[in-house]
Amino acid sequence: MQVILLERVAKLGQMGDVVDVKSGYARNFLLPQGKALSASDANIASFEAQKAQLEARNLESKKESEALAEKLDGQQFIVIRSASDAGALYGSVTPRDAADAATEAGFTVDKKQIALIAPIKDLGLHTVAVKLHPEVEVKIEMNVARSQEEAELQASGKSIQELAAEEEAAAEFEIAELFDDIGSAASDDDDLVAQDASAEEDEAKA
Repeated sequence: MQVILLERVAKLGQMGDVVDVKSGYARNFLLPQGKALSASDANIASFEAQKAQLEARNLESKKESEALAEKLDGQQFIVIRSASDAGALYGSVTPRDAADAATEAGFTVDKKQIALIAPIKDLGLHTVAVKLHPEVEVKIEMNVARSQEEAELQASGKSIQELAAEEEAAAEFEIAELFDDIGSAASDDDDLVAQDASAEEDEAKA
């Protein structure tokens, strides 16, 4: 099926290009999203008549997107989720979750602009592409953690595995200290028993 593009579409072409696409792709995506029109003589003539207006609108939209991109690019957003000790999420982080996190932080982002190849299913830092405009794309980072404290540690560069290892080492240290205290207390008791026995011997000799 031939369509005329109303905006730049990745891997297809620029605004005004007439391209061949699969009918399903055109009917399910390009046409309903307003990205293209079927390439009939009437639609091509209509596009040519509105071309200057469409180009001006595209340029304005691009400038707005570039202004947002400067602020949004490289930003990190925290998403709190339940997960196993191994770091596997009970559920997943979707484009809607990413868009909601960015919006809560004051950025206007729609879930359709989030380019997630697959849902995020693990704790940690995940880089996500955001397509603000056909010609403007930025990267953001999703900090997926079980708590705010864990998110802060991850942001400082520590992985879930490192955090788990540190917690395990701390627990082992506490247990070792506990046994040291018990051993020390037992030793003190032995000293007291020895002192008592010595005192009794001294009394017996007297």
